[in-house]
Amino acid sequence: MWRIGLVGTGTMGSVHAHAYSHMEDAKVVGIVDIDEVAGTELANRYGAVAYSSLEALLAAQEVDVIDVCVPTPWHREYVEKAATAKKHVICEKPLARTLEDAQAMMDACERNGVRLFVGHVVRFFPEYQMAHDAVAAGNLGQIGVVRTMRGGQYPTAWQDWYASPAMSGTLLVDMVIHDFDFLRWCFGDVSRVYAKSMLGRDINRLDHAFVSLRFNSGVIGHVEGTWAYPSGFHTELEIAGQGGLIAHKSDDAVPVHLELRAEQGQGQGVMVPDSPMLKNPYQLELEHFIECLTDGKEARVTPLDAYRALEIGLAALESVQTGQVVELGGVKE
Repeated sequence: MWRIGLVGTGTMGSVHAHAYSHMEDAKVVGIVDIDEVAGTELANRYGAVAYSSLEALLAAQEVDVIDVCVPTPWHREYVEKAATAKKHVICEKPLARTLEDAQAMMDACERNGVRLFVGHVVRFFPEYQMAHDAVAAGNLGQIGVVRTMRGGQYPTAWQDWYASPAMSGTLLVDMVIHDFDFLRWCFGDVSRVYAKSMLGRDINRLDHAFVSLRFNSGVIGHVEGTWAYPSGFHTELEIAGQGGLIAHKSDDAVPVHLELRAEQGQGQGVMVPDSPMLKNPYQLELEHFIECLTDGKEARVTPLDAYRALEIGLAALESVQTGQVVELGGVKE
């Protein structure tokens, strides 16, 4: 049984806690949050003990894995603390807010001999996994163009950190990074990035972005992200090749659509996609990470994959800010 220490009780912390409660070989034994009420409530729900700091958890209990679900700017702090304590680490995406922090986190885990897993959960959604497998098998022939869309309402969270580009990196680094990771999984490294978004425009709590990607393979990607819907969450995927087309639209499973914008102050945190599966993709992801720890195999998404996805997201943000194409020519081993 792998003993889990969970840090953060926001949307993703709650999602992870729920997923662990359905797993046979992992159990959340401690939950850390600076909000003692929120921490105690989640801990009581899943039979764990609440702590106000990671240090307190590590001093009081034996744990094997620290699952980091705090806002992005604090990923490095908690990952490095966990690694120094010789605990394996699961970290929500994006890996970090800067490449410097991401590299430091990877180095800390390698230096201390612990595994680092990053929550790029789209790789575990069946429609995306099926699309990846079809591309890998060559079923579509040579790929020319791919299009993705992802988004929903503007998220709210602790101290409204999503609204700070310095903290969240806007939807490009926080949310669209899912598509950057998925597309790189399918088509390899990106060479050029060009992006436009609403960043800098005086529009309150709305964001929308378009990103053009050129892959080393020659594939062209059109990536759209939005935090401008009144409610709900939507995804789309199209992959066009010489031999055929793959198309996915999350709304196709919903016969009637009604979306009403919430009153000011009624936000419900960051939205996550629904799944009709018996095991949702978050549980599948965490089960995979635990299996990797048990068997010693490489994870479907590696720390380097997460680093590369962050690199693309930051390049898109740079392109928005400068109005220029950003070249990604470096090779990182």
